[in-house]
Amino acid sequence: MKAAVINQYGQVRDVVRVTDVPVPAVGPRDVLIEVRAAGVNPVDHLIVKGFLSTGEPSRPLVIGNELAGVVTQVGAEASRFAVGDEVFSRVDPRVGGAFAEYVAVDESLVAAKPSRLTFEEAASLPLVALTALQALTEQADVRSGTRVLIHGGAGGVGSAAVQIAKQLGAEVVATAGSGSVELVRGLGADRVIDYRTEKFEEVVSDVDVVLDTIGGKTQERSFGVLKSGGTLVSIVAVPDAEAKKARWNVEARSFFMRPQGEQLAHLAGLVESGQLRPIVETVFPLDEASEALQKVERGGARGKTVISVRH
Repeated sequence: MKAAVINQYGQVRDVVRVTDVPVPAVGPRDVLIEVRAAGVNPVDHLIVKGFLSTGEPSRPLVIGNELAGVVTQVGAEASRFAVGDEVFSRVDPRVGGAFAEYVAVDESLVAAKPSRLTFEEAASLPLVALTALQALTEQADVRSGTRVLIHGGAGGVGSAAVQIAKQLGAEVVATAGSGSVELVRGLGADRVIDYRTEKFEEVVSDVDVVLDTIGGKTQERSFGVLKSGGTLVSIVAVPDAEAKKARWNVEARSFFMRPQGEQLAHLAGLVESGQLRPIVETVFPLDEASEALQKVERGGARGKTVISVRH
């Protein structure tokens, strides 16, 4: 099968290649998925560069962390899916393998693909939507009446978080660039701040929760807009929790999402009910996986970049 692989860590343009590799073996609790599309995320180019590893990659290492496709084989102990089912998944981050024609995934990490979505749209959701859901509900306990500030409201995680926060009943304030203000407002944000023309800390205060998808100075400036006892959750940089507690009396935490099939099924239900929609900006063919990764590496996207893997 064709797959995007690396044999060593390095810059995306230098080490990512599309080549032939064996179809993965199917474990007893796995389903073998014929991949139709795979989402591209910042974590993918970080993996390519070796930032998340302690040693050299297994050779060749198939990259990619989320996908949508069709089940073609079911392991002996797997019972949740049948051959022919259309599914989507955030794969085990220790395994990867989504940028390929086939991938074997433990059935606990898989959910039925929302019927109203294309494979490209479905492939764009698992990682970012699970990240947003877990950040808002497990890390911050967002509920009806919570006031939330979401940075990067037009990005992958941000666009999902705006919609999920609204579904939870929150009042949503989001930041976005000038060209994305209307997009983010259309996702349900009660207020959208154009970060190019306004400083959010000058127009927003008394926020219960900040979801930080930017880091750096944006994160540091965010603590001042939180209520006493509020919470900042970062998906990009680890805050100094003790210092923030002492200075502002707020909680500060970072986390890395975990794959979870049951939560993914819940998110699929939100899609089917019209409460969550994916934002796909660009679709690349598998042969251009390196170009897709480089686009995400440059940042500034509105929604997601996706790789189409058509058979």
